[in-house]
Amino acid sequence: MSEQVLKKSGTVQKGRSKVRTIAQVAMLGAVATVLMLFEFPIPFLAPPFYELDFSEVPVLIGAFAMGPIAGIAIEAVKILLNFVLNGTITAGVGEIANFLVGCAFLLPAALVYRKKKTRKHAILGMIAGTVVMTTVACVLNAWILLPAYGIAFGMPVETFVEMGTAINGAIDSLFTFALLAVGPFNLLKGLLVSGIVLLLYKRIRVILRGDYS
Repeated sequence: MSEQVLKKSGTVQKGRSKVRTIAQVAMLGAVATVLMLFEFPIPFLAPPFYELDFSEVPVLIGAFAMGPIAGIAIEAVKILLNFVLNGTITAGVGEIANFLVGCAFLLPAALVYRKKKTRKHAILGMIAGTVVMTTVACVLNAWILLPAYGIAFGMPVETFVEMGTAINGAIDSLFTFALLAVGPFNLLKGLLVSGIVLLLYKRIRVILRGDYS
């Protein structure tokens, strides 16, 4: 009888844990969507259509607290909600690119942190995530995103290159645009998001039942 009670209790607890995780994913995804609305350009690094936001903060916090799969789910919720709210003119290309770039940031960070949940590993993970995110963003922009935007807006990609040249005279191709504009922009984003996560995560780990030490 006692074994049956224990099994039933364990099943109930697992069910509650799943419901809690789903609720947290939805909540953090909604918060990330709101933060995504508050964008601002960094004119000394990249053309004004590149805008910085801090929507990856709740995504990364969730990935640290609940694991990389939950982080991917939060990122997906954020992208889907933003798509519903704002729509797209590039047939979802921008949304897919944003999802891939976000995952490129959160996955290395969450995987490194999961091995050993210490401040050192959190920092190492975010450094790795920033490097991977920057690399993926450069490749996607040079080969997919900028050409897609060129088609959507009916303008040659050389126009984007010229916008980059106005900021940095060394930019003379899509490759150098990605290297000298997209790269620094994403490096700055990764550093800022990482700094905010370090400040906030320890404060809310109890709410999310994290294990940050």
